[in-house]
Amino acid sequence: ARLLQSETADVFGVDIHPGCTIGRGVSIDHATGVTLGETCVIGDNVYIMHDVTLGATGKSTTHDRHPKVGSNVFLGAKCTVLGNIEIGD
Repeated sequence: ARLLQSETADVFGVDIHPGCTIGRGVSIDHATGVTLGETCVIGDNVYIMHDVTLGATGKSTTHDRHPKVGSNVFLGAKCTVLGNIEIGD
């Protein structure tokens, strides 16, 4: 999984950690620049535009350090969400 993730990041400019949980019906439109961290959770029917980052702040002392995105959420171009917070639902 890590080799596939690394090759995908190099070829397509997309960095989706193998530990990220992605729901059904998720659409990543023009995926260039999309970064999804290890513990992020994405609900069903989420629409993600290019250059979206769901990342950690680097200051968390727990392992669960990435955003949680609920179902039916739209993340616009260049959207950056950092830390263990919830969006939607």
